[in-house]
Amino acid sequence: MGSWSIGHWIVVAIVLVLLFGTKRLKNLGGDLGSAMKDFRKSFKDSSQEDAPAERLEADPLETPKAAEAEKDKVA
Repeated sequence: MGSWSIGHWIVVAIVLVLLFGTKRLKNLGGDLGSAMKDFRKSFKDSSQEDAPAERLEADPLETPKAAEAEKDKVA
């Protein structure tokens, strides 16, 4: 009684389609997907804002020692 078999899920899906219709369920799925996408984007943006500004401007492949050596060559 506690587990849901595939037959139970099929009945639930049929009831949902009959109650809401396929168009409304499609719109609901699209809205949910775009909301998740926006949430991930805002989470990523807030993580980048927390990082120091100089670290964002630096070349990710450049090591600190190489940057110091380059500054010494220029000066």
